[in-house]
Amino acid sequence: MFTPYIHFKGHCREAMATYQSIFGGELTVSTYGDMPDMAAPEMGLDRVMHSALMSPEAGNLMASDFPANFEGDDQKAMSVSVEVKTTERAEEIYEALKTEDGIIMPFGPTFFSPGMGMTKDRFGTHWIIMTTPAA
Repeated sequence: MFTPYIHFKGHCREAMATYQSIFGGELTVSTYGDMPDMAAPEMGLDRVMHSALMSPEAGNLMASDFPANFEGDDQKAMSVSVEVKTTERAEEIYEALKTEDGIIMPFGPTFFSPGMGMTKDRFGTHWIIMTTPAA
């Protein structure tokens, strides 16, 4: 099983709390300041070292902030794909994540799914949201 791991530049806690509000589940968060005997102030002690959202609907999603002194790229060339059982729920998730300037593919039916859309959210994460195809 693959588990997406997303990296942020200082807004991991807010992003993961948003994803928890959309997908439900249990969220755990640890900061660089929580690291015993290893944390250095230049890492940004309040930044998220590791977080995990365990959603019964969508599965597991993990994320962290880059250390404050690290020049990493946000989620470029990567999308998180979520497949749910109903078109109504897929569209609800899509609407909760989309921004007007982040729409990659508007939500609608495709040849492989009764409902599918692609968007980039306000945190920079790319999403593919779709309905499980009928058997």
